Amino acid sequence: MDGAGEVIRYPWETAPEIGGAVEVAEGVLWLRLPLPMKLDHVNVYALDDGIGWTVVDTGMSSRKSKAVWEQALAGPLKGKPVTRVIVTHHHPDHVGLAGWFQSEKGAELVTTRTAWLLARMLQLDVEETPRAETVAYYKGCGMVPEVLEKRLTERPFNFADCVAPMPVGYTRIQQGDVLKAAGRTWDVHIGNGHAPEHATLWSRDCDLVIAGDQILPSISSNLGVYPTEPEADPVGEWLEACERLSGLARGGHLVLGGHKLPFTGLPARMRQLIENHHSALDRLAEDIKEPKTAVDCFDTLFKRRIGEAEYGLAMVEAMAHCLHLWHAGRATRERRKDGAWLFRSV
Repeated sequence: MDGAGEVIRYPWETAPEIGGAVEVAEGVLWLRLPLPMKLDHVNVYALDDGIGWTVVDTGMSSRKSKAVWEQALAGPLKGKPVTRVIVTHHHPDHVGLAGWFQSEKGAELVTTRTAWLLARMLQLDVEETPRAETVAYYKGCGMVPEVLEKRLTERPFNFADCVAPMPVGYTRIQQGDVLKAAGRTWDVHIGNGHAPEHATLWSRDCDLVIAGDQILPSISSNLGVYPTEPEADPVGEWLEACERLSGLARGGHLVLGGHKLPFTGLPARMRQLIENHHSALDRLAEDIKEPKTAVDCFDTLFKRRIGEAEYGLAMVEAMAHCLHLWHAGRATRERRKDGAWLFRSV
């Protein structure tokens, strides 16, 4: 979905160079880490606490990412230590180097309980081949046979491949908590849908919002259902969070997201995020008047061709939207003989 619009503005047209930083507000630096995927970057932020830095999100764990951080620490971070790392949510591009900062830099890890538990559990859970539950989930989505056959012969994605070992111990934050960083007071507001118990930070002293992947300006946050919770309703959780966070949004807010560019025009963006998913659900409900699997619904939901690199994320998001209609009583489902769920509008 396109986040551009008359009331949405991008104060910076270009991102900081890798290893460099842009000061987006006094004592608040915007940095960028590379990612080895189509979405080739993640934004992280450094908050100047005087004697050291609070870092928000970390990038994936890799030699390249560590080298970029060492370059940034010696350069724009002026050689001062990172004393605290705040992780917005458990995805590898955000939590990947949290354990490295703890073990190698002596930083305190601050995150939500769900984010820490999921990240540490998944980091310890290494699969060499897809488990039976994973294969059953793939079949339930209607994964086409040639893709399924290939997946069965490949090593699955593992958190341990790109998340540094995480020591025992962290500091919990939750809805309503207050943090101090960069000379400011920040309120913690929790989002959901893209990731469970996703932390966002809202400054009381200025118009800054550090949003992670809960609020992005020009792309959709992926809302996926996974084998770990195959009947989850992330779309419902997402819509609830968007409605709730919309009540906090002001036009002057400068939103610092996990990807793309910082932007203003938050009330308009929140309306887009809500309306676009309702529109997608309405299109889907019309499309499944004749029974279809989640994979059958790609064209209707995404309005473009889904390539091999995007197939997995598209599949889990399509299943999420189908399941939301089912949870909401707008669709029924039944098992096909090959294990696929067929969804039909009520």
